[in-house]
Amino acid sequence: MKGRLSMKRVFRCVGVLCILTAACAEAPPSADEARAFLDAAETRLLDAWISAGRASWIQNTYITEDTTAQAAEARTAVIGLTMALAADAARFDGVDLPDDLRRKLLRLKTSMGVAAPADPARQAELSAIAAGMEAAYGRGAYCSGGGGECLSLPQLERRLAEVRDTDELLDLWLGWRAVAPPMRDSYARFVELANIGARDLGFADLGELWRAGYDMPPDAFTAELERLWDQVRPLYESLHCHVRAGLADEYGSAIVPPDEAIPAHLLGNMWSQTWANVFDLVAPRRTDPGYDLTDLLEDADVGEIAMVRYGERFFNSLGFDPLPDTFWERSLFVQPADRDVVCHASAWNLDYGSDVRIKMCLEVNGGDFVTIHHELGHNYYQRAYRGQSPLYRDGANGGFHEGIGDTIALSMTPEYLVEVGLLDRAPPADRDIGRLLRLALDKVAFLPFGLLVDQWRWRVFSGDIPPESYNEGWWDLRTAYQGVSPPAPRSEADFDPGAKYHIPANVSYTRYFLAHILQFQFHRALCETAGHEGPLHRCSIFGSREAGRRLQAMLEPGASRPWPDVLELGTGRREMDATAILDYFAPLQAWLDEQNAGRSCGWEQG
Repeated sequence: MKGRLSMKRVFRCVGVLCILTAACAEAPPSADEARAFLDAAETRLLDAWISAGRASWIQNTYITEDTTAQAAEARTAVIGLTMALAADAARFDGVDLPDDLRRKLLRLKTSMGVAAPADPARQAELSAIAAGMEAAYGRGAYCSGGGGECLSLPQLERRLAEVRDTDELLDLWLGWRAVAPPMRDSYARFVELANIGARDLGFADLGELWRAGYDMPPDAFTAELERLWDQVRPLYESLHCHVRAGLADEYGSAIVPPDEAIPAHLLGNMWSQTWANVFDLVAPRRTDPGYDLTDLLEDADVGEIAMVRYGERFFNSLGFDPLPDTFWERSLFVQPADRDVVCHASAWNLDYGSDVRIKMCLEVNGGDFVTIHHELGHNYYQRAYRGQSPLYRDGANGGFHEGIGDTIALSMTPEYLVEVGLLDRAPPADRDIGRLLRLALDKVAFLPFGLLVDQWRWRVFSGDIPPESYNEGWWDLRTAYQGVSPPAPRSEADFDPGAKYHIPANVSYTRYFLAHILQFQFHRALCETAGHEGPLHRCSIFGSREAGRRLQAMLEPGASRPWPDVLELGTGRREMDATAILDYFAPLQAWLDEQNAGRSCGWEQG
């Protein structure tokens, strides 16, 4: 819809001579025109999102050259449409609009994890690079020399979790990282193209575009992340000190020196992002958790699909509707034997309505049992906000979406396991330290990694970390935030960030950091709603319809309101608050203080 024509006076200059002339110009568009534009844009975007989602689902669950090409073509179509609409939306930038329309225009600009240049050829190049990197990661494997077997990433992860021989651990750690160097040049070109697209939309770079989606100025959001990290840093440093001492007892101080960062291959996880797999090396004596969830599942003969049913049952107990039949018919639950798939767990909503699915290569273990609840949290969130406008069918912020399922997982207390028949009786309270330590090795240990991935990426996007310093910048941040160091010399011939899925797949990671903060804040508020009395870590909201109603009220708005408004619906507070983590782990903090007495904590940060 065109604006009205009006007359305005302009200066027309030829050389040094300027004369005042009358010219015909368009009047600023109206709010009604903006509304009509957005309505049409949302219709077109929804169709494109659904087409791209279906192509991406096929490519993720059946990796071939053809499916990869089709996914890239569909992604290109979404990028091209979004960029064209965002460019067209710029005509409303100076128009006085209602908050709802202004919010939609911003979400239009930030609706994708990547912005592309206006040039169609560059858009196609960007899409091809993105699809190619994700496919290369999905096909990645480590084949040891001398005719040894080739190991997929899930197999490598299992070995790394179980092995205690340092030479083999190093071989596994280095073996997976060989998948990344071929992506390095592609990633540098991806950054270059994505930054051009972000600047076309009025942002300094892609990182600023990402941060702009958090209902506060980008610099203020960066400061907010540091504020939250400062709240939990003392607990993390206490945990780091205790774990380092336990690893030194196992491997010797020559391999794990005091006062230094922990070598990354010794923490039981391919990226050292969670440490629960070294629990046996750092657990308190005579204070084990009293049970092992993996053993409980195996003893009860719980299969992969049955684990998903447990997750559905939890949400049903809160008053949520059962999952649709199509969920069970169309999801990918186990790794196929006949084709390559992307095993990384993810939740999907193929039609942005009722066609929700999960994709993962499930195994019967405690970790995947928790992951199922996490992914179902995405699906139930997607169902809750499906009545919103398309641009609002998303979480209040990225951390909300990631945090919902993990909030449910915090309710998997011993009492809950007894209630659902997996555990005969809950262990006494004096066993809680072991359970809290195991959970802290998962949740608390993750926090600095969850923060630094995007810290690295934002500095790459801004140019503070140039391509010739990718690896150096990565390890500088890992040492500073995590107190983790590379176990072997690394150089710029390596591309260690690319060995983490979310880098080649261009998936924002700050959402995971925020999710780990918010899940405890959500849990504390929902436990209060459920009338829980006693330690926070012993609370389960299973079966509480009151907690379910409060949770539903927080999910239904989607992204239609600023996240502080939505946070207030769920917690009664408008500010993210990490003190709930300190409340939850208070008994563990006291125990860690006792263990660390006389130890030298901290590490050299370079």
